[in-house]
Amino acid sequence: MQKVPMLAEGYEKLTADLKALREERPKIVDAIEEARAHGDLSENAEYHAAKERQGQVEAQIADLEDKTSRAQIIDPASLSGERVVFGATVTVLDEDDKALKYQIVGQAESDAKVGRISYESPLARALIGKSVGDEVEVTVPSGEKFYLIEKIEFI
Repeated sequence: MQKVPMLAEGYEKLTADLKALREERPKIVDAIEEARAHGDLSENAEYHAAKERQGQVEAQIADLEDKTSRAQIIDPASLSGERVVFGATVTVLDEDDKALKYQIVGQAESDAKVGRISYESPLARALIGKSVGDEVEVTVPSGEKFYLIEKIEFI
């Protein structure tokens, strides 16, 4: 069973989502019972919608339970070193010498708009294991991009 690395806040978000879905279960069962009381199930749209929602919720719960059970919580503040690892905040210079700052996080907590990229993303995979001063090449849909690692922080 492969561990799923994530930050503490990512784990908290997953557990909050899991709790909300578990709280939704009884409401779905009530909706199914109410729709069932309307009679003929073959043409009962409410019943079919409630059953479909129940299937979606159960699948999401199973997925979140799997992720939380395999979670490996990593605190970036406890890390150090000269190389880029999971949890590191990396400042890179792009081809136009524009500074970009990214934190390498778990898949569930990634959000490129705020500079949090998944450790499975092409850029993060290229950065992991590299040091300050290293140049990395990343293949993106628009072609090749080159970045120079300027700073590595563990915050």
